[in-house]
Amino acid sequence: MRWRSVVLGLLLLRLGLQALLALLPALARGLCLHPRLPCPGPRPPALPAGRGARLWGAAAGGDEYERRYSGAFPPQLRARLRDAARGMFAFGYDSYMEHAFPRDELDPLHCRGRGPDRRDPSNLNINDVLGNYSLTLIDALDTLAVMGNSSEFQKAVKLVIDTVSFDKDSTVQVFEATIRVLGSLLSAHIIITDTKQPFGDMTIKDYDNELLHLAHDLAVRLLPAFENTKTGIPYPRVNLKKGVPPDSHNETCTAGAGSLLVEFGILSRLLGDSTFEWVARRAVKALWSLRSNNTGLLGNVVNIQTGHWVGKQSGLGAGSDSFYEYLLKSYILFGEKEDLEMFNAAYQNIQNHLRRGREACNEGEGDPPLYVNVNMYTGQLMNTWIDSLQAFFPGLQVLIGDVEDAICLHAFYYAIWKRYGALPERYNWQLQAPDVPFYPLRPELVESTYLLYQATKNPFYLHVGMDILQSLEKYTKAKCGYATLHHVVEKTKEDRMESFFLSETCKYLYLLFDEENPVHKSGNKFMFTTEGHIVSVDERFRNSLWEDILPGEGDSAHKTKANELKAANFSSNCNRVPDERRYLLPLKSNYMRQIDRMVGLI
Repeated sequence: MRWRSVVLGLLLLRLGLQALLALLPALARGLCLHPRLPCPGPRPPALPAGRGARLWGAAAGGDEYERRYSGAFPPQLRARLRDAARGMFAFGYDSYMEHAFPRDELDPLHCRGRGPDRRDPSNLNINDVLGNYSLTLIDALDTLAVMGNSSEFQKAVKLVIDTVSFDKDSTVQVFEATIRVLGSLLSAHIIITDTKQPFGDMTIKDYDNELLHLAHDLAVRLLPAFENTKTGIPYPRVNLKKGVPPDSHNETCTAGAGSLLVEFGILSRLLGDSTFEWVARRAVKALWSLRSNNTGLLGNVVNIQTGHWVGKQSGLGAGSDSFYEYLLKSYILFGEKEDLEMFNAAYQNIQNHLRRGREACNEGEGDPPLYVNVNMYTGQLMNTWIDSLQAFFPGLQVLIGDVEDAICLHAFYYAIWKRYGALPERYNWQLQAPDVPFYPLRPELVESTYLLYQATKNPFYLHVGMDILQSLEKYTKAKCGYATLHHVVEKTKEDRMESFFLSETCKYLYLLFDEENPVHKSGNKFMFTTEGHIVSVDERFRNSLWEDILPGEGDSAHKTKANELKAANFSSNCNRVPDERRYLLPLKSNYMRQIDRMVGLI
């Protein structure tokens, strides 16, 4: 009988403790001790209170995710990280200028410059990008301005004016030359000629539109790519001196051919010459006309003469990514509603056929949302990998106001980063392992982190940025700059620092931590190109002078004015993230743990 008494006593003790725990919140309200419940009088709660906070909370004290990520981010830490991001850029830029200029790129392990591979013309990984025109210097121009370094910006602009020529026997990819070189020249020209000078005095004495003239010269040399194609879709490569090579391939990727409209459109509107926007817009429309009648999806590789899809994969990564990005950004910049209509249709088709997982990001059962690669005609899964370029997509979702879905997809890529300290070029989500293990210092995750922070002001994204910055310092810093990771698991390095590390990765990290930057405080509206070059969103880019050449596109009835952009571009989905969640996790900790488990982190 004694053991029965013991069991009964333990049972009564357990019931008593449960009753006491149930009373604790009420007692805390009276004593003003519970950190998640409102207190009477002037003393504020430690964290935002209310229905949302109570639903979002975990047990008293929080779990490991709340302890690590939630709560305010000290301003002193933020300032240190801002300075660290600026120092990262300065070390990479100064190393390039000391050891590599005037060549295109820096080899950070051997402290030397790199240009086109003349011995092996088939080395497209190098030759598509490097044109023997001081690529890294040009690509970094507007980052200098955004960081407020007026003296170095002015010095760099003068170097470009005095030393750069595009009259070179270099065969380059039209897409890479457009986004890295043409885009940066236009961005720097806009900064120099901006009467408001939001970044400080970035004017150049006796400046006579030299950067605009250089941009024009480069674009003219790219125009042969648009000639002699039966579809209007451009050849992928062009020789800057001789035109399209006689042995040029007739196949190009959707992103490469369809992501030229922002830069070509800006150039046309600055010059008052419709040629450049017309050829870029014609290519976009040609690709759009080739989408599947069944799914509305596009493939990733097309024959420019026949219009037949050679690559039938439809996804959001390499070969497709910036096509969707530029449909939306062309609309933001130029106000042409046709661009928005194409984007909205494309986005809906993506949701219908590429998205897998539960319907809502932060509620319900099932796998977290993920966008996969499918057959453009059937919508059937083609493989089980995603690539690092797809990490841009949460940032694009922020621009259209689909913030909740962006939060989930971003969390998936961040989990992969936490596991490896970098993003492998391809990651197999079924095998939980990299398919292609190198990381060339890509910016896409940083970009989405920055844009999600701007949309939510949630300190979680400052923690993410701190993790990324620390990983870059720990694993990629080299003797002279920052190096590509050859293998994200083994952390071996390759001797290459791509120019987008300075034009994008460092810029977005810096802006993430620089709350007082003119980008955020000047009152101006800015947009970033797919290479991270900053462009002011203003009325002059909504005025085209060629209604007769582009029928209907000059009609004001089909345009959105600059002051109407926000209402037209941002959906009510932005309101789905309430203010009371500002200092809580953007994704519930149980869902965050689910994603970490999905990538093999736990």
